[in-house]
Amino acid sequence: VQLQASGGGLVQAGGSLRLSCAASRRIFSNNGMGWFRQAPGKGREFVASISWNGHITRYAESVEGRFTISRGFNEGTMALQMNSLKPEDTAVYYCAAARGAPAATAATSYNYWGQGTLVTVSS
Repeated sequence: VQLQASGGGLVQAGGSLRLSCAASRRIFSNNGMGWFRQAPGKGREFVASISWNGHITRYAESVEGRFTISRGFNEGTMALQMNSLKPEDTAVYYCAAARGAPAATAATSYNYWGQGTLVTVSS
C-alpha cells in the first residue's frame, strides 16, 4: 500500500478530528499531496493540498480557517487537522499524491490515491 489514510470517525458538530496519511518513501518524496472528500451522492471534491516541501498550501473555500494541512518529513506522513466540524463535512476523505504538482487542486493532477477514511459529523 503506497498511501494509507486513517483517523476518521464520528464526532459532534463543533468538534475536531485529525486525519493522517502514511506514504511510502517513494511517494512522499518530491510529490505534492492533498486531501479530497466525497459525500454520499456527490462527486469527489478538493479539500486541501500541500507542496512537496510544505511551503505552499491551498484550501477549499468551505474549509479555509477550519482545516490545516501539514506534512511530517521525519515520519513520511501528511495530516489534516479539522476543527469546528460541521455536518456538511461528513464524507469519505481520501489522501493523494501528485507527481510534479506543487499543491494541485484538481483531482486529475493526482497519480496516487489511498483508500478513504469516513468522517461523520452529527448535528
